[in-house]
Amino acid sequence: MYDVLIVGCGVIGAATAYQLSRYDLSVCVCERYNDVANGCTKANTAILHAGFDCPVGSMEARLNIRGIKLAEEICEKLDVERIPMPTFIIAYDNPHELNYIEELYKRGVANGAEGVRIVDHDEALRLEPGLNPNIKAALYAPGSAIINPWEYCIAMAETAVRNGVDLKLESEVTAIEKKDDYFVVITNSGVYEAKYVINAGGGWSAQVYNLIGGNDLYQTNFAGQYFVLDKSQGNKLHSVVFPCPDEHGFKGVCVTPTVHGNLLVGPDCYEVPDGDHVGTDPATLETLKAEGHRSMPGIDFREIIHEYAGVRPNTQIPDFVIGESPICSHFINLAGIKSPGLSSAPSIAEEAESILRECGLEMKEKDEFIDSRKRIIFRHLSDEEKQEVIKNNPLYGRIICRCETVTEGEIIEAIHRPIVPRTVDAIKRRCNAGMGRCQGGFCGPRVHEILARELGVSQEEILMDEQGSFIITSAIKEGR
Repeated sequence: MYDVLIVGCGVIGAATAYQLSRYDLSVCVCERYNDVANGCTKANTAILHAGFDCPVGSMEARLNIRGIKLAEEICEKLDVERIPMPTFIIAYDNPHELNYIEELYKRGVANGAEGVRIVDHDEALRLEPGLNPNIKAALYAPGSAIINPWEYCIAMAETAVRNGVDLKLESEVTAIEKKDDYFVVITNSGVYEAKYVINAGGGWSAQVYNLIGGNDLYQTNFAGQYFVLDKSQGNKLHSVVFPCPDEHGFKGVCVTPTVHGNLLVGPDCYEVPDGDHVGTDPATLETLKAEGHRSMPGIDFREIIHEYAGVRPNTQIPDFVIGESPICSHFINLAGIKSPGLSSAPSIAEEAESILRECGLEMKEKDEFIDSRKRIIFRHLSDEEKQEVIKNNPLYGRIICRCETVTEGEIIEAIHRPIVPRTVDAIKRRCNAGMGRCQGGFCGPRVHEILARELGVSQEEILMDEQGSFIITSAIKEGR
């Protein structure tokens, strides 16, 4: 019998587990995938938004502002890549766009967004020379940042596990039964009991709610496609850049650097039937190029190295859906967590804690709580630091991923963390092997081999990513 069972281990579920792991509680997290951060969290724009965009007085606005402050602290403690970076919303000589950035400015001031102001053409280009020189003015928001979104989630989930949280991977919740004062949660890996259930189901949160009879919430998920460009393009821009929204309210195609030095262009926006609908389409992807050039003419789209799509877990309700269910006591929804969900994750976790307290769950802080984490990121070290690391462990002197300068030492360290990565892409998310220009063409087989060796399994058992993504199925010849 757990005190709390969390459904889903994307960034919202991970942040909630991390927050609750501070207390003498028994907590379980059930995740349908074979790794954490493998749904909406792994495919987004990786921005911690400054807070100017949310409707004044909304839950989104309040949690966004609080969330980015908490994120700064968490990233420092848990060694997550985060880079402060301003945001521009650019406007051309168009009354609608100029009025819109004025409205955003007022909204940002009301929400408490740090340092938000309107800049004219000359100041905008002085602050960010890569912008389209035809712009008339821009909203400038210095309080934003870019982040490694999957590492953010992984770091919080790992820390929660180190503090006693049970994580059940490949455990899709298929039924929830409410007994007198507890829940029976049925998954495809086992049956668990808990006094409280928190629904952090992301793109499937409405379906999770349906399992206890909730019929007033339905998903209206939207997907968006992205281009990832090589590092040759990443240093052409030092800000997050958005156009003004269109007449339908779509925020438009963003251009932003990533924490790994690449350039990201996207997303577009189209409705999809479910949270797994993440295929890309070459014809519609082409539209991103014109939109990207409109904000930043200097982009060289010959340098594309990857493309992907992510899902925004909307519901029919404009704001976040956070609270105890009116039809089922002790069942708490953290649903409809679209943008700025990544920015708001730790403050949403605080909300979940507050709701649990209001429901009557007693919380006593642990005498000892692990709240730090440190990694060796070889490419970030000075030459002297690299020599010292290699002296202590020669495996850090063996480069496996040449594009990203990832060593065998880093890969082995990642494999032996509290949440064991069992796939090639799980290693990619933890230490960047395979993220570079060749997209794993050279290092993929070596990562595959190292995983099998360290886990003590055959190479046939190592997957690329999700269940069923086999790399090899059998040997075709015997060695002598």
